[in-house]
Amino acid sequence: MNLELTAKLIQVMPEVTGSGRNGEWKKREFVVETTDDQYPRKVCFSVWGDRTQSLESFQPGTMLKVSFNIESREYNDRWYTDARAWRVESADQGAQSTPEGGSTPAHTAADAPESKDDLPF
Repeated sequence: MNLELTAKLIQVMPEVTGSGRNGEWKKREFVVETTDDQYPRKVCFSVWGDRTQSLESFQPGTMLKVSFNIESREYNDRWYTDARAWRVESADQGAQSTPEGGSTPAHTAADAPESKDDLPF
């Protein structure tokens, strides 16, 4: 399920790192607030992998377009839901993107031609 939201950046949290059975990992969470609803809502997203650093290029108040997936999982009879962003770009310019995971650096619109799909190949 691929979803998209345009909202104002409220806060970028510090990067969190750790290690698991699949090796080292890092993630960063950020909070956005909707602006087109009668009652604005805040949403906390997570970005994983090498692209966590690219969130530093956005300042609070920036309008972002966030492409994301939602996934829920069960642990000890409780359910946890994660909103995982796989692309974050400025809603004003559409220039900065941060796809989830991988080791390819984020690209600007000038780096690559516009593509209708998000496939890496």
